[in-house]
Amino acid sequence: QLVESGGGLVQAGDSLRLSCATSRRPFSDYTMAWFRQAPGKEREFVAGINRNGETTNYSDSVKGRFTISRDNAKNTVYLQMNSLKPEDTAVYYCGARFGNVILLSTNNYPYWGQGTQVTVSS
Repeated sequence: QLVESGGGLVQAGDSLRLSCATSRRPFSDYTMAWFRQAPGKEREFVAGINRNGETTNYSDSVKGRFTISRDNAKNTVYLQMNSLKPEDTAVYYCGARFGNVILLSTNNYPYWGQGTQVTVSS
């Protein structure tokens, strides 16, 4: 029900844009978030956006480099990633939760995509 795309292999300093399309309707009822999981680490919050896109939240590690946005007409959420670093290497997942509050724990997101790999070489 959530399908991520846009991952790939890039060099440090490059940019990527991830997309997450969903069939969950109405899409505007869901707060959306991006998480990532590096090998051997737990899944961590990256960015979140509330239902109408007016409120966003970012982890300190990506603030100023990543931008989350959504297009409710297209049922899609995006993650623009600039100035990528090797430590950004991970599988990126989008999650959805019914409601209007951006929460940081994976436990609060019942719906997940399959993930897309992002690899940043130095």
